[in-house]
This record gives sequence, C-alpha cells and structure tokens, in this order.
Amino acid sequence: MKSRGRPKVDTQPVMVRMPTALIEALDEARRAEEDLPSRPELIRRIVEEWAAGRRGQ
Repeated sequence: MKSRGRPKVDTQPVMVRMPTALIEALDEARRAEEDLPSRPELIRRIVEEWAAGRRGQ
C-alpha cells in the first residue's frame, strides 16, 4: 500500500495555527492553481518561493 503525502526524506513537521481568514485566503489560492495542491503543499510552495527570493537579494 502506497503511503499518502510527501516522502519523509530529510523533513520535519511544522505545526502552525492560522486565523480562519488566512486559511480561507490560502484555499482561494489553492483553487487558482492548475493542480489544486493540498494546503501543506501550497504552504511549501509559498515558503520555497519566499526563500528563493531572499537568496536572490
């Protein structure tokens, strides 16, 4: 049986509480993506984009 989610390779969980309005905005952004990523996947993408921008400064 295939496990769900991202492979557990060199990763650590991060638990974050967010206001409902921010979660609703996140869900709107998910729906705008072609592949409808999960909330955690969209958060990973957002953080990766942010980190790449900081490296480029």
